[in-house]
Amino acid sequence: MVPRLKDKYHKEVVPALLKEFSYKNIMQVPKLEKVILNVGLGEALQNIKLLDAAQNELSMITGQKAVVTKSKKAIAGFKLRKDLPIGCRVTLRKDRMYEFLDRMISIALPRIRDFRGVSSKAFDGHGNYSLGVKEQFIFPEINYDKVEMVHGMNIVICTTANTDEEGKSLLQNLGMPFKK
Repeated sequence: MVPRLKDKYHKEVVPALLKEFSYKNIMQVPKLEKVILNVGLGEALQNIKLLDAAQNELSMITGQKAVVTKSKKAIAGFKLRKDLPIGCRVTLRKDRMYEFLDRMISIALPRIRDFRGVSSKAFDGHGNYSLGVKEQFIFPEINYDKVEMVHGMNIVICTTANTDEEGKSLLQNLGMPFKK
């Protein structure tokens, strides 16, 4: 079974981008490379169970096991030592990436209170897009009663686009709701 968004990419987005940017070859058309979800929990220093809960929630949202991230250096002001677990992340590729993006665009983002679209200024100069989510409750996989702590997450969508304009056009054609 081919994910719905992947099918849309091949049937609608590629021809639209070929026409819009007048590429000479189909291989020049930008495509999605990976999606990275990252949860940083500084509170995990006091309570390690919060990190386990965040790891389970991230795994439920993505369908892939989350990896615990550790601190790279010691910061005395934050009472942080080197190699302490302080977050978790998941890198999605191929079909899982398309499935997740489809669920995020069509189900999760519209569930944000007072949602009017995502900012179009969060590109990094190379066509990659970053998005911050304040609560994990926007994803329907999360059971509100079983959550130990409300936390946000960073979502980075990496593309093969060379410019922000190409990256924005790719995401817009895939259905990303940018603000006007």
